[in-house]
This record gives sequence, structure tokens and C-alpha cells, in this order.
Amino acid sequence: MKLSDFDFDLPEALIATRPVTPRSDARLLLSQGDETRDLYVRDLPDQLRAGDRMVLNDTKVIPARLSGARHRASSQGDVTAKIEVTLLEPRADGCWAALIKPLRKLKIGETVVFSADLSASLQAVADGQGMLRFNLTGDDFDAALSAAGAMPLPPYIAAKRPADDADKQDYQTVWARHKGAVAAPTASLHLDRTMLAALAARGVDFSYVTLHVGAGTFLPVKVDDIADHKMHAEWGQVTQVAADEINTTRAAGGRIIPVGTTALRLIESAATDGGLGPWEGPTDIFITPGFRFRIADGLMTNFHLPKSTLMMLVSALIGQHRVRDIYAHAIAKKYRFFSYGDASLLLPKA
Repeated sequence: MKLSDFDFDLPEALIATRPVTPRSDARLLLSQGDETRDLYVRDLPDQLRAGDRMVLNDTKVIPARLSGARHRASSQGDVTAKIEVTLLEPRADGCWAALIKPLRKLKIGETVVFSADLSASLQAVADGQGMLRFNLTGDDFDAALSAAGAMPLPPYIAAKRPADDADKQDYQTVWARHKGAVAAPTASLHLDRTMLAALAARGVDFSYVTLHVGAGTFLPVKVDDIADHKMHAEWGQVTQVAADEINTTRAAGGRIIPVGTTALRLIESAATDGGLGPWEGPTDIFITPGFRFRIADGLMTNFHLPKSTLMMLVSALIGQHRVRDIYAHAIAKKYRFFSYGDASLLLPKA
């Protein structure tokens, strides 16, 4: 299949740079079989049934974007360079892999100062990434990072405005628990405590899994034949408790509805023909049309970037022609797109 099969024209005015308040006031496009309906997230409980189970990703986004300065002595005196860092993932040796701009202005062994408490030295460079060793570890590091760092907003938002204190709440799910993501599972941002209570009152159950969303989620597909694309691996975990809950719901005839593509990718990574088992490790699963879903019966998700792997995933779930129809509908009805935008509930069967 060709990358152009997943392209569409999106007016820039439809790219959301802030979420709506309250979260459940976002619009919700329901695609159920061949039917399309325009709803709001607050209508979600009426679209689900008692005994359905929503799968939620409980990863927690860290304030991974840092601005600092490198100081270097020269014959003209002290020379300072501004350095921007986006943390990617911790490594086993205690370093952090990071994107560093401009990387050419930082030499091995030099230190970048981010605040009075937080600094890091460059240990190595590999594959365009720097390996940084921070001066703090554990809770001290977490506290200093929280004070100095900013939320790593997606490039299409960061290009329009800098991250601010509001994003530390807006770009985090209300059930976030396990630190490690550098991007949010954004479909979940629509669900506040009031909505979770309303869904529970409807008889909808919840299971929690963990997938630490990486910066690779924003990497563009650069190949014409999508079969040649290599996904960035992300760490995930499905506990025995979550697997048992999901298998019990399936056995009872309930539907499994992941909230977000990250939760869907994880449970399909852990799926077997006999159901879902406990699972832990990196996944680089790439879901494209023709994929056989073994666990997910539907998906709640936002509206995605043209030619992205997420467009390929939703096309695999409900069909390419159906995706084209609902995206054309969403654009005509001026739905808000991407991470802070509106939502869709995709149910392949009527």
C-alpha cells in the first residue's frame, strides 16, 4: 500500500492548540457500521452498553522539554550557547537518551545547566541522539525536572505556542500513574472524573494498561511503500489482573473498547488466539489494513495526522473508504483535530 492512500487536506484552522473546558464538552463523531452521528463526549455513556470494558493507558507524561545553557571558556572569555533538550527515554546505565538542539554546539563531557538544581553532561552521541547524565537521581531528579521542565507538546502545537503551566494539567490524563511517556495518550484527555463516574453508572468497566508513549509517535512516515516503514519501539505492560478482566468481559459477550491507539496497540501486541495474557516489554507493532484484530472491538480516538501510522491503524479497524468518509465529514463539520482536538468513537459493527 502507498503512503498517498492515507493522505488528506486539512485546513490549518482546524488544528486545536488548546483543549475545550470541561473535557467532556469536546465533540464526538460516532461511526457505527455505515452510520455517522455528531455527538459530544458527554453523550458517550449512551453509546456504550452495560458489560462493555474500556481499556485505559495509565502512563504519565513527564515534563520532558528543557531549556538550558552551555558555558565554555574561550580566548574572548566565557561563551554561552542556548541548548534545547527533549528527553526520550532512560537507559540502563542511568543516562537519558535525548534530542538536543543544536547538538553541534555541545561536546562530549560538557555540561548543560537547566536550573539552579538541575544540570546534565553529554556522555555520548548515537543515531542523532545525545546521552545525558543528570546530576540528580530518584525523587530529587523528579522534583527538579518538574520545576524546570515543560510538557513536550506535539510539534504542530509547539510551532504555534510554547508550553505553559496549563499544559501540565491539560496534557495529562486524570488517572496517569506510571511516569515515562513523552507524549500523552490524547484520546484519554477527554475523560474527566465526572465522565468516568457516568460510564461506571452505565455499567461500563475499566482496565488499566501501561504504554510509555515515545517521541516516535510524531515521526513522519518517509517511505512510499508503507510495508518498508519501521515503527519506533515503546515499552508496555499488561498485568495479569488486566488480562483476566479483559478475557472475562470477552467471555461474557461484552465489547473491548480501547481509549486511544496506544492502548489498542498494546493489547493487540499481547493478544493470542486464546485471548489476552500478561505481557511486558517493547512493542513496535505496526497495524495496517489487513491486520486481524484479536481483542479490540472498537476504538475511541482523536483525529490524526495525514499519512501517519495512526491513520493506517484506524483504516485497518474500520476500512479505508470508511475513514475517508468520516474524515471528510469531520472537516466539513469543522471538528477540531489532533492532540487537543475532538474525538471519535469507531465501532466497526452496527
